[in-house]
Amino acid sequence: MTTAASGPPEPSRSSSASASASASAPPPASASRPEVRAAGGVLRGSWEAGMAVFLGIPFAEPPVGALRFAAPRPVRGRSEVREAVAYGPPPPQAGMFGMDALSQDAPGDDWLTVNVWSPEPTAGAGLPVMVWIQGGAFVFGMSGLPEYDGGRLARDGDVVVVTFNYRVGIEGFGQIEGAPPNRGLLDQVAALEWVRDNIRAFGGDPERVTVFGQSAGGGSIAALLAMDRAAGLFHRAVVQSAQGTFFSPGLAADIATACAAELGLRPTVTDLSGVPPHELPAASDALGATMDRWAERWGQPAYRTIPVSPVVDGDILPVTPWQALAVGAGRDVELLVGHTRDEHRLFAAISGLLGAVSEDQAAAALRLLAPSPDGARRYREAFPEAGPETLYELVHSDWLFRMPTLHLAEAQTVAGGRAHVYELTWPAPGMGGALGACHGLDVPLVFGNLDRGQPAMLIGEAPSPEAEALSERMRAAWTSFAAHGDPGWPPYDTERRLVQLFGTESAVTAYPEESSRLIWQDHPFPALPLINR
Repeated sequence: MTTAASGPPEPSRSSSASASASASAPPPASASRPEVRAAGGVLRGSWEAGMAVFLGIPFAEPPVGALRFAAPRPVRGRSEVREAVAYGPPPPQAGMFGMDALSQDAPGDDWLTVNVWSPEPTAGAGLPVMVWIQGGAFVFGMSGLPEYDGGRLARDGDVVVVTFNYRVGIEGFGQIEGAPPNRGLLDQVAALEWVRDNIRAFGGDPERVTVFGQSAGGGSIAALLAMDRAAGLFHRAVVQSAQGTFFSPGLAADIATACAAELGLRPTVTDLSGVPPHELPAASDALGATMDRWAERWGQPAYRTIPVSPVVDGDILPVTPWQALAVGAGRDVELLVGHTRDEHRLFAAISGLLGAVSEDQAAAALRLLAPSPDGARRYREAFPEAGPETLYELVHSDWLFRMPTLHLAEAQTVAGGRAHVYELTWPAPGMGGALGACHGLDVPLVFGNLDRGQPAMLIGEAPSPEAEALSERMRAAWTSFAAHGDPGWPPYDTERRLVQLFGTESAVTAYPEESSRLIWQDHPFPALPLINR
């Protein structure tokens, strides 16, 4: 929990000399804490290291009771001043990494809230705005984690940073009869509408909004690019290691049926509304523990234990992101996309497979994940020296993150839009360097929060000067892109394919994963189907 600072604010970098000179004078009582007037009423935040911070601001009514499983509803205004000094309670979470316990430790049903960090909370300041969408496999994720604190990014980049909660798991993405699909995506649209309508009061420019997100957050941004409801709500987008799984309605409905059956219920609003919100993720967790028995029916999601993903329903999400971008849907949105080199290494470590992948496991991964009809053979030919572990890691990384992310840039470029591409190659020092440039390593580097929360496992308890320098370079690239559309290296094209490598020594070079690119170049990344009806 964040509390109000007791002293006066530090001047922002854009403050005038006279304002800086008067900063040491005792402020009037009304200036001891920042206040802004938003559409829902007056908000009172706190000062932290010179940043005005406003936490836990509702952007929609609590999605419980009669509003459970509904599209988000506009929040009602209030006449009294709202104290905005604590994060709102997170939505119900899956049990991974103890996230369910974290959510139950913060009781309440006001799940849909935003948080704002601003160097200059004055209407008319016109600062670029960066809106973060966190990941979590679409089954967990909350904006109040310490690694998502936006203070350092806002201060060093002179930008307004916004984070928010959205519904995850069955609450947000389950295919439930009587409920709109993709409620988590609709929550994201509602948060972006709140930014459009209110961010000017916090010093932000609603015409310079950049969304940035990682993993399921990156996949969410890919979906937003394809959604008419999100058109015009952001002007630039940073997609970090996009999770590339999108479900067909048939697959989503079948998985939801199996999940509800864990509770002896049907996947309907009538049945599931009676289940306490914090008990519903447990049913999804129970299904996930036995998803392999559904492999012949669900295919790849069963193999990778993915119970929910955005649904290509034909309305809220009309087509897949790659289909949408290929016909110019995101042509006016400038993109910055990229992935880490060793995306799957972290998951191998978590599952106990790091250094222990058998030939049979590698063969199964190639058979199930490599693009048909001859993807497995092409992997072995493209990487003739690779052993089982390398092949296993490559095909998992490519299927879930690397190739879906790269293909966003490919589709955008072919349609006449602009995209910049990067790859993070710097190896995480955690676990003796065994994790390499793994999934999630980019998050602490982009936020600059190297010594708090889960990133400590990747970065180490005491961040090295090398880590600090790389973080500074990445933060500068992200904020420059948000401000000017230029992260500092040339746009991607389908001839030279230049990308920025972020490593010990950063460099601009041809896309380094060319062998994987060629294997996947004709794969359309369709919505995943229900195999056996």
